[in-house]
Amino acid sequence: MKLVECKNLQKTYGSGETAVRALGGVDLCIERGEFTAIVGASGSGKSTLLHILASVDRPTAGSAQVDGVDVGSLTPAKAALFRRRKVGLVYQFFNLIPTLTVEKNIALPLLLDKRRPDAAWFGTLVSTLGLQDKLQALPGQLSGGQQQRVAIARALCYRPALLLADEPTGNLDRRNAAEIWDLLQLCHRNFQQTILLVTHDEHLAAQAGRVVTLSDGRVVRDSAQDTQRG
Repeated sequence: MKLVECKNLQKTYGSGETAVRALGGVDLCIERGEFTAIVGASGSGKSTLLHILASVDRPTAGSAQVDGVDVGSLTPAKAALFRRRKVGLVYQFFNLIPTLTVEKNIALPLLLDKRRPDAAWFGTLVSTLGLQDKLQALPGQLSGGQQQRVAIARALCYRPALLLADEPTGNLDRRNAAEIWDLLQLCHRNFQQTILLVTHDEHLAAQAGRVVTLSDGRVVRDSAQDTQRG
């Protein structure tokens, strides 16, 4: 079943002679339960695609649907709710709130909705990500790898339809990067979580179930199509 569907998705920044085309007509479908890596050179449109799917940015033309919602048509208020409830976001630089404990950072999306976390699900997340003994710590007391674990737990706290990760290992050393990648794969397997991940690391990307390559704002290769042809 399709979870993500992009049709002729386009994004241009600026206008006239200074216009920059970030996406030049992307067609992409992602099924529920897939783990897809998006690769490509800097400026290929990878992050722009994620930002549109997360309703952080709006397309110039074409459409993008996530879990049946046309994300480009959302008002700012509805887009904020959509991000919080339907899309989990993991960035390179963690974006944790330094004055909140690990426990409250993880639960933040629910707390913003004045909801309490489901105790069983919260416990499963914390255990899976190895954060049981860090819940009362502040982010500044954690290593980079531990902070990214907290960011992943926060992204999954609402049980989102889609987890979007933008260079989640880019700020980590090789050992911690490998650990975070293994944890993402574990969440994909154990929780059947649909994941769309942007990375420059083609070695890591090759371990995903599907690899989509962007160049100049277009899809130039899709391993799923390569498999079908083969």
